[in-house]
Amino acid sequence: MAALAAAAFVGLAGCSHAPIPVAENFPYTAQKKVRSAGHWDAVAEHVVSTTLARLAQTPASGQPLRVSLPSTPSAFDQAFRELLITRMVNEGKTVVERDDAPVRVSYQAQVVRHNSDRPHLIPGVFTAITAGVYVAHYLGVHAHPDAAMAGGLGYAALADVARSQYSGGPTHTEVILTTTIMQGDRYLVRNTDVYYVEDSDATLFQVARGPVPREFKVVSQ
Repeated sequence: MAALAAAAFVGLAGCSHAPIPVAENFPYTAQKKVRSAGHWDAVAEHVVSTTLARLAQTPASGQPLRVSLPSTPSAFDQAFRELLITRMVNEGKTVVERDDAPVRVSYQAQVVRHNSDRPHLIPGVFTAITAGVYVAHYLGVHAHPDAAMAGGLGYAALADVARSQYSGGPTHTEVILTTTIMQGDRYLVRNTDVYYVEDSDATLFQVARGPVPREFKVVSQ
């Protein structure tokens, strides 16, 4: 066994240099998926609470706001503006329709499409939490926690799978949503969030294109 370990160490030592960087995953993270108009409202609530909290730290916090619609709005853009205005008014902000409003709120939804495969499950959080709980409990109470820990970890792994499955899993399509608050030509607040969206819903976040012009062939008589 010692000889095998030594041989493995020598092999690893020989591979301590690589011609290119080695691929590595980022740490475990979670990203919400937007699947309904109700989710759009939840996103609007998050955007308003975040941006207004930061706006309150600027000299423009008490001035009237105008929420601008993108020049070529998508279905999401049109609905999202209404949701933002509703949330801001309910928060007690003064929202106006004047072009000369001192503070302007704008937003942009950029659709990103990935062509690579999407792993359906990134395991970790429930399993890790359960393992930590069992280790902390059984080290001081039981001498043989193996069976109970195995059962608990099994349920935790199922919870990881269920959480990913019930959300529909990661998709090839994401939306980068950036909200900006400006006073004149000065940026006061910028907030960017990234969400998964179903691939078939991507058109809701994209500007509708006009009909493709038909080509006619002229045949001489």
